[in-house]
Amino acid sequence: MASTETSAADMTAGDSSDAGHRTDKLPVLVLGALGVVYGDIGTSPIYAFRQGLAALGTESPSAENVLGLLSLIAWSLTLVVSIKYIFFVTRADNKGEGGILALTALARSGFAGRPVWILLVGVIGSALFFGDSMITPAISVLSAVEGLGSVAPTLTQFVLPLTIGILVALFAIQRFGTARVSSVFGPVVIVWFVALGLSGIDHIIRAPVVLWALNPAHAVGFLISHWAIASLIVGAVFLVVTGAEALYADMGHFGRRPMAIAWFSLVFPCLMLNYYGQGAFVLSGDASAAGDPFFLMYPDWARVPIVILATAATVIASQAVISGTYSLVQQGMALNVLPRMTLRHTSETQSGQIYLPQVNTMLLVGVLLLVVGFQSSAALSSAYGIAVSGVMLLTTVLISIVMWKFWKWHPVAVGVTMSPFVLIDVGFFIANMGKFADGGWVPATVAVVLAGLMAVWIAGRRRLAQKTRRDEVPLQFLVDTLTAKRPTIVPGTAIFLTSDLEGAPTALLHSLKHYKVLHEHNVILTVVTANVPRVPDDEKVRIASLSELFVRVVVTFGFVETPNIPKALVLARKLGWKFDIMSTSFFLSRRSLKPSPRGGLPFWVDRLFIGLSKNATDATEYFHIPTGRVVEIGTQVVL
Repeated sequence: MASTETSAADMTAGDSSDAGHRTDKLPVLVLGALGVVYGDIGTSPIYAFRQGLAALGTESPSAENVLGLLSLIAWSLTLVVSIKYIFFVTRADNKGEGGILALTALARSGFAGRPVWILLVGVIGSALFFGDSMITPAISVLSAVEGLGSVAPTLTQFVLPLTIGILVALFAIQRFGTARVSSVFGPVVIVWFVALGLSGIDHIIRAPVVLWALNPAHAVGFLISHWAIASLIVGAVFLVVTGAEALYADMGHFGRRPMAIAWFSLVFPCLMLNYYGQGAFVLSGDASAAGDPFFLMYPDWARVPIVILATAATVIASQAVISGTYSLVQQGMALNVLPRMTLRHTSETQSGQIYLPQVNTMLLVGVLLLVVGFQSSAALSSAYGIAVSGVMLLTTVLISIVMWKFWKWHPVAVGVTMSPFVLIDVGFFIANMGKFADGGWVPATVAVVLAGLMAVWIAGRRRLAQKTRRDEVPLQFLVDTLTAKRPTIVPGTAIFLTSDLEGAPTALLHSLKHYKVLHEHNVILTVVTANVPRVPDDEKVRIASLSELFVRVVVTFGFVETPNIPKALVLARKLGWKFDIMSTSFFLSRRSLKPSPRGGLPFWVDRLFIGLSKNATDATEYFHIPTGRVVEIGTQVVL
């Protein structure tokens, strides 16, 4: 019952990224950003440097190799996160909201015809993000619990069952909401980053030679001298920036300024200190250092506390990705690229606190299969990267369009500015594709399947709209006919939902055909999804009188809003429309879809679309319409 409306005039891309966030709440927002946004990238030190050393294939790396690896890590964080994401990407907000779908909606609105290929970019990016959301909880929690092996080798046997138990508990509590738990996220992550920084400083003081790695010449020379395994090294180094995509995805929760403050004041320096500290520890000469530098760099008395702290940090990182997936699916449903699913609000005050049972179950099953299938974080690291690097590359493409269309940059200036980032993203993506056979096929397969389902849903909806429109009567013609020759009029108000702004609702036609009566007040209601995150209340409802018997009402929601028709109709009272909910009936058309024996979409696409439609949440629940006031009229449509 929803359509999509585009208004380029309503789009902004620039300095509104802190819109809706009070400056007097800046410390609270910075704390929240630390707890939610940086949990993922903040747990990368547990396994990223270790995997970089493993790519070298030697148990005792030379000082030159360590400096080269550290230089690659430092400049990857600087270029990808500090410059690309913080300086450029977070400036391209859609009314304060970020994320691949928000950026897609913004980029498409810059063109009169809303190009399909830009929508395709967003669909692929969304599918890749979903693949990433399965791997992040698995590798994060598993890598932290593996720290038990550094405490006592005999505890290794408990790593897998403990990881599974933590993950099951994490997904089980999602239904209760994360508002209370999230209040402690920020302080825990602060303690985590401080611990990272202090441990790094301790070892850097002992081996200050690692500071030479700040020179980018070490990174260039390192790659040249190891050209034969460069893809393996780059694929491992990429692990240090995984989680950067959360910067943009979670921008709507906190705003750009708090995220930038949190990054430069605490996160970035502490990450750099810890990575360089791990490098200094490896150069200390301990034969076992390269095997697990993160946990072994701590003294014996601190091993158990750091394992506990690391586990808490990885749970927080996982929570951020899970919540981000919920938000992404909600946006996908609103923009009609995903079927409607059951959505529950877990907070009465925070609209972003949502829970989707089907998505939660799919994520849990996927995460557990990954943990059981790969057994270790080292093995899982091979599966990590393809999805995230793909999202980053597509983000660069979309931000380039925004720079051209909204920031009014000359195409040459856009090309010169963004080319280095495109080269970096392509390099990371190619390097991670080299791990396809070792596990990279997992997120790629998930992304392909999900993107395929989204493509089928989009194609099926378009085909259904064409078939329905072909059979419908123009609304104005029907209104004029019924005004001139009125059927039997009964008291009350009838609201007919339709996604077509021009055609008469199918439910209205069938009601007249079967009941041969018309209510004294008839409302043709269309729900529209705008390409902006939220629509102000004073712009949400538009009312137009079609005749004495008919009124046209258009309700517009943003793509991050939950469409609630009763609440929207309350807003209509301010515009002079009086109605009594107890004498109002909502008429919906329930379509029974049948595959077409010839013509139209391929037969298997018809079948798949019909299956998705049957499993989609019905309009009554999705639009929060009182079930006791709904009349559903069935109709059969051959695709």
